[in-house]
Amino acid sequence: MDIPAILASLESTAIATRIRDGLYLFPMLEAIHVFGLAMVFGTIAIIDLRLLGAASTNRSFKRMASDILKWTWVAFAITVVTGVLMFITNAAVYYNNTVFRAKMVMLALAGLNMFIFELTAGRSKHSWDKSPSAPVIGKATAVLSIAFWISIIFLGRWIGFTTTRATPVVAPADINFDDLFGGADSATPAAPPDKK
Repeated sequence: MDIPAILASLESTAIATRIRDGLYLFPMLEAIHVFGLAMVFGTIAIIDLRLLGAASTNRSFKRMASDILKWTWVAFAITVVTGVLMFITNAAVYYNNTVFRAKMVMLALAGLNMFIFELTAGRSKHSWDKSPSAPVIGKATAVLSIAFWISIIFLGRWIGFTTTRATPVVAPADINFDDLFGGADSATPAAPPDKK
């Protein structure tokens, strides 16, 4: 598998080119991605705080999880779609970026943490559903979950400061900066004063 060729082919797709060269598409995708990520973290934090016994302790965990997690998955789908669209605009640079790779590792660890919760405390939730907090393993996965998601947000914002465009935008050589900054009047030299 030739990874550089795959990355180059992703960058050369019509949609990647349109997003990369457009003035508004990338910032719009980034804003939607951040909104989705905030919703993912917010809904997961509600669940984690309930597991820790720090919030909503009078609510059934199963009922609360049922009400909230559907929104978590919708928001996660939004972040995945927008994240992939942003990735393909500059795939080679993102792929080789250490911060991007660290974010992907944190995402994988967050998923693994959720899987561990489901295999342990999640299987016995009927026995602690109405308790103020989860058993120790549930609390441990909640603490790890919050830590992983804060790391994901931090690394995601850091990516923007550690990447550059694959093909820098270069101003055309024939630009007349007087026309650009001085307006129409400065482009035409003033007539010499009339000497009488």
